[in-house]
Amino acid sequence: MYSIRPIQPQDNAQIAEVIREVSIEFGLAAESGFAVGDSILDNLYEFYNQPYAAYWVIVDKWNQVYGGGGIAPLQGDANILEIQKMYFLLEIRQQGFAKKILELSFEFAQAHQIKAVYLETTKTLWQAINLYEKLGFQHLPQPKGNTGHSKACEIWMLKTLAT
Repeated sequence: MYSIRPIQPQDNAQIAEVIREVSIEFGLAAESGFAVGDSILDNLYEFYNQPYAAYWVIVDKWNQVYGGGGIAPLQGDANILEIQKMYFLLEIRQQGFAKKILELSFEFAQAHQIKAVYLETTKTLWQAINLYEKLGFQHLPQPKGNTGHSKACEIWMLKTLAT
């Protein structure tokens, strides 16, 4: 049995390891500019403990972390929040956790009067792209903001939220 909860300081090492493991699985190398190379990777609790940011983890009854995802201001555009660092171990994929974290992110954005949510991804993660499309994300011809991942992530998507 798994549950979703906000990240806690003691989750930092576990979620960083999940992100590293999943990145290796999908060939998302740090030197290519993927999230696994971000300087904040080992301190996600501290990073997401700021205004307009949140991060949720999926844990079992022993608080073992199996994945997570977050939302934070898009660098370069304060009117948009960005979906960030959404990674899941194989054991919990296809169980609806990505959709639930995205729904929590949409609710979070709307509660903060944000009208759009952005993400960047790569064609390797085609299953995630299918989910994003089903949830109303639209493909963009070029990146928004300044994420630092644009060279690695060739797919840019935006969802306009209901007001």
